[in-house]
Amino acid sequence: MRGFASVAGLVLVAGAPLLAMSYGTAISAAPAPPDRPAADTARDADRKPGVMLAFAGVRSGAVVADLMPGRGYFTRLFSTAVGARGKVYAVVPSEFLARMPKAAEAVQAIAATPGYGNVAVVTTPAAVLALPQAVDIAWTAQNYHDLYGFQGADAAQAFDRAVYAMLRPGGIFVIEDHSALPGTSATSPTTLHRIDEAVVKEQVEAAGFVLVGESAALRNPADPRDIAIFAPAIRGHTDQFVLKFRKPARAQGSGG
Repeated sequence: MRGFASVAGLVLVAGAPLLAMSYGTAISAAPAPPDRPAADTARDADRKPGVMLAFAGVRSGAVVADLMPGRGYFTRLFSTAVGARGKVYAVVPSEFLARMPKAAEAVQAIAATPGYGNVAVVTTPAAVLALPQAVDIAWTAQNYHDLYGFQGADAAQAFDRAVYAMLRPGGIFVIEDHSALPGTSATSPTTLHRIDEAVVKEQVEAAGFVLVGESAALRNPADPRDIAIFAPAIRGHTDQFVLKFRKPARAQGSGG
């Protein structure tokens, strides 16, 4: 199987200053699953999965929580990357199931497929995230705006605290989402399916996390950020931020 190899710009945060770096070629140890749907592979050029897994630090033996996994685009990739010694929890919030009763069906099908025995589907309230074990990496892609917009800012904050509690000390939380114009998060999550990244940073840091990295791999300066992500002119090519947070190795308790 052929591994991913990509180059992306990113910014690491170490204490105070931002240090610009390039990520280099990445995960030869994370081959692409051979049975990925064509709909997934068709999106790879835009979503840059090899770069994303490398940025998150996904490795063999890791325990990964794929939060709000959708149809499992990343679930399959995480499963192959962590291998037989690792574990992937596809976490579907019960609030999502209440609105979309079939929300877990795609990842349940993945978990039932031979070769994906390390995938388990968990349904739990977003403010609880009860998993059987501590997690090394929590990941959510293109979802935070929905939680913030449709469940409310307080619900998103409770979710952040639950992620903090779920992670082992030193664990990583990565958020990828569609970027909105600054100061528009009162309306953009529900009208445009976007969110101001400054709001995400503020919320996640308030839960006790430390921002340790930002990837520019999915940035698109041609996106005006004031139109819906489904608009034909921009669909599949939106400007997206990717933020990497760490739970301190000596956890001080989640904020709030």
